[in-house]
Amino acid sequence: MHKELRSAGLSCSRRRVNRLMREMKIKPSTLGLYQWKPGQHAFYSSTGNQLKYLDKPTAPGQQWVGDFTYLKTKHGWLYHAAIIDLFHRKVVGWSFAKTRNVELTLSALRMALNNETIEPGCLFHSDQGVEYAAHDYRDALTHANMTRSMSRRATPLDNAVMESYFHTYKAELVRRRLFKDDIEAVAKTVQWIAFYNHERRHSALNFESPEKYAMLCA
Repeated sequence: MHKELRSAGLSCSRRRVNRLMREMKIKPSTLGLYQWKPGQHAFYSSTGNQLKYLDKPTAPGQQWVGDFTYLKTKHGWLYHAAIIDLFHRKVVGWSFAKTRNVELTLSALRMALNNETIEPGCLFHSDQGVEYAAHDYRDALTHANMTRSMSRRATPLDNAVMESYFHTYKAELVRRRLFKDDIEAVAKTVQWIAFYNHERRHSALNFESPEKYAMLCA
């Protein structure tokens, strides 16, 4: 709120903004989104950042990272989850849902596992969101013989590749765009993912596309 007011040319301090918000009973819309409940910690769990201890992958199927974002349509919000293989930076799985829950992230994982071959113990890294920490997601990773890894709290750079990917996605497709409905949002996103995987040059891949880089390294 302070940043928004300053960008609008208004002179104010953080303390004043906090005071006025308290007096006017203005609260963030996310406040209380995940309220602590007794025993809730038994359902969700996190794990340490295992990714930081590993060298760069030498082949596909060794290290995956995942995250999700949200899209605005004329009919409301749509959530979008994606998974990237760190070897060739290809988007290997994705999903969409109207509800932000574990099924959103599980659907992307199922797609990735159906389409790609992984090595035993393939690492999967995410943030500590409940969509990744829930037992259903843990069980799916265990069943696939994958190793869990999670970013430190409030440390997005621990998952820098996903952060960079979504930044590019938002800048090139989503920014200043209002999708007319979920169908358009999904269609445009899937089309953009195909462009990203097959055509978009990546500086970390010697300016080859993920698919071209994978072919050259095969």
